[in-house]
Amino acid sequence: MGDLALVGRPIKGHILAARPGHFGNTSFAKRLKERIREEEKNPVAYVDLTKEPLYDIQAIEKMLPHRYPFLLVDKVMSMDETTIVGVKNVTMSEPHFTGHFPGNPVMPGVLQVEAMAQVGGIFALSKVPDPENYTTYFLKIDGIRYRRKVIPGDTIVFMLELITPIRRGIVHMRGVGYVNGQPAVEAEMMAQIARDKMPAEKPEKATA
Repeated sequence: MGDLALVGRPIKGHILAARPGHFGNTSFAKRLKERIREEEKNPVAYVDLTKEPLYDIQAIEKMLPHRYPFLLVDKVMSMDETTIVGVKNVTMSEPHFTGHFPGNPVMPGVLQVEAMAQVGGIFALSKVPDPENYTTYFLKIDGIRYRRKVIPGDTIVFMLELITPIRRGIVHMRGVGYVNGQPAVEAEMMAQIARDKMPAEKPEKATA
């Protein structure tokens, strides 16, 4: 099976072949290489949803003010200085499916964008020392595109990237939501980080 060296990297797998030959082996290697290139172009191809998240739902509730039925992020898988990856599991128990639509449940596009915005909100609030005292508010949404419908049972993986550095609390990000590795929704969003609460005062220590 030396022909598979054409792939250009080690193959971790068990290969069974009936009457293998040079032509069949090289054709198989080319198809593997094409598939690898496609996955490398897809940023969600390497997101392992089974690993421990960076933020679970309890941690998210400490950052975002949203609650059921409007908390639309289940976990955050990763985050760095300019990007964040968040996950929304779509379930039939969500109340909007009662009327959108009976017998043909489809997640409303506005809620897809809201879920994406909440992922961006987590990114923005992670940049302040006391996120529980801040809220992010929409300023502008541009370039919304819906690529496929999202239905119960789907998992949306949102990948957002900072377009410009955060200045004066203004956050400008571009995001794409993927279902099964395929783009489902994309948009550019601008939001304002605003303090709407004052830090809680620490109780004074009792003196003897």
